[in-house]
Amino acid sequence: MNHIDELEAEAIFILREVASKFDNPVLLFSGGKDSIVLTRLAKKAFYPAQIPFKLLHVDTGHNFPETLEFRDNLISNMNLDLVVGYVQDSINKDPSIEEKGANASRNSIQTITLLEMIDKHKFDVAIGGARRDEEKSRAKERFFSHRDEFGQWSPKNQRPELWSLFNSYKSHGEHFRVFPLSNWTELDIWNYINNEELELPSLYFSHKRDCIIRDNMILAKSDYIKLKESDKIKEMTVRYRTCGDMTITGAIESIASNTKEVINEISLINTTERGTRADDKRSESAMEDRKITGYF
Repeated sequence: MNHIDELEAEAIFILREVASKFDNPVLLFSGGKDSIVLTRLAKKAFYPAQIPFKLLHVDTGHNFPETLEFRDNLISNMNLDLVVGYVQDSINKDPSIEEKGANASRNSIQTITLLEMIDKHKFDVAIGGARRDEEKSRAKERFFSHRDEFGQWSPKNQRPELWSLFNSYKSHGEHFRVFPLSNWTELDIWNYINNEELELPSLYFSHKRDCIIRDNMILAKSDYIKLKESDKIKEMTVRYRTCGDMTITGAIESIASNTKEVINEISLINTTERGTRADDKRSESAMEDRKITGYF
C-alpha cells in the first residue's frame, strides 16, 4: 500500500466504526473538496449498499453559487439524502445575532444552526472533513471528538486514542464529531482527487473573477459584501484553496486550471489553506473560540 492507500483505509475504517457505534450519524457536507472526498470514502466504505446516513449542509445564504450547484448535482447523481439547515432561519428567530458592517460574517451563526439541526434530527454524531494540518486548534482534535450537551468542545475532556481504539461513550444529550480525514494534508486530498478523478466545483481552478483586495485578501465581488469607499474592483485570474462564505473566503492568484497543476502549485506553497480565511484572522484563537461554542 502507498501513503494515499493507507489514508483511505484508515478513513474507511473510521467511517465503519461510526456506523457500528452510533445510532443516528450525519455527514457534514459543504460542497467543498474535503466533504466531496469524505463522501467518496463513505460510498466506498459501504458499497454496494447506499451510504447509511444522511448528509447535512449548513447553508449560510452567502455561499458561492458554484458550490450550491455542484452540491445539488452530486446529491441527485448519487441519490443521497440531504438535509439543509438555513442560517437565515436562525437569524429570523433572533435578528440581533447577525453581524453588521463592511466586515460582517455569518460564520459564527453556523454554530447555532448546526446545533439546532443536531437537536431537531437527534443526530448523535456528525462526521466532518476537518484535517489537523488546517489550523493549530484543529491539530488538537481526536478522530472521535466528544461534545457536551451544549455542543461545546473541551480539549481537556478528549479521550485517548491508542491502537485505533475509539471511546464512543456519551451521557444523555451529548454527542460526537468524528473526523476521518484528520491525518490527511491538503496535498493528500488533491492527490486523492486526482487518483479518483473526482469532480469539483469550478472555483477550485483558475478563472477570471471581479475581486476586491481588502486587508491583503482577495475577496470575490458579491451582493453579500458591503463595499468600503476605499475598495476597488479589479478583474483577476484566481482560484480558491478552501470553500467557505463569499464574505470571508479569500482567493489566490493562480493559473492552475486542472488537478495536476493545482498539485504542482500547492507543493510549492508554505502557507496553510486557511490562511485565506478572514474568519480565522480575527484573533489568534478565533478557530478554537468557535470550536468551544460548538463549531464543527
